[in-house]
Amino acid sequence: MKKLLVALAGLMIGSLSAEAQKKPAPKPKTTAAAPAALIAQGKAVYTETCLSCHQADGGGVDGMNPPLIKTSYVLGDKTRLVKVVLNGLQDVDIDGEEYNNAMPSYDFLTDQQIAAVLTYVRSSFGNKATPISAAEVEAIRAANKK
Repeated sequence: MKKLLVALAGLMIGSLSAEAQKKPAPKPKTTAAAPAALIAQGKAVYTETCLSCHQADGGGVDGMNPPLIKTSYVLGDKTRLVKVVLNGLQDVDIDGEEYNNAMPSYDFLTDQQIAAVLTYVRSSFGNKATPISAAEVEAIRAANKK
């Protein structure tokens, strides 16, 4: 009887081991791409609000308006980027280049519009950065007022 129990235990352990081997490996975590609707909304805001200075290709205008292509401001810290939209920007070098045109504040845009346009910029023109949510913009706007 003892031999039978040992044999059954061995079979059970073997089958558990085989079952564990059949389970698929967990998928690696990836950064979620921005939803197409958010990108479309962002493109509309960009076309209406940003295109005249930063151009259709995001290339900006030498010495006047900075490019939005692979710059530290676009790909870097989300808070800094949201504050640029909320507060405007002037007299700041961007990646070692000087730009003389002042960017006005666009704080009249809704949190959703800012999130959409910045997500569009961060995922267009060859950029590959994470989306920005309306909740993130809302929190940055609230902290910015203090």
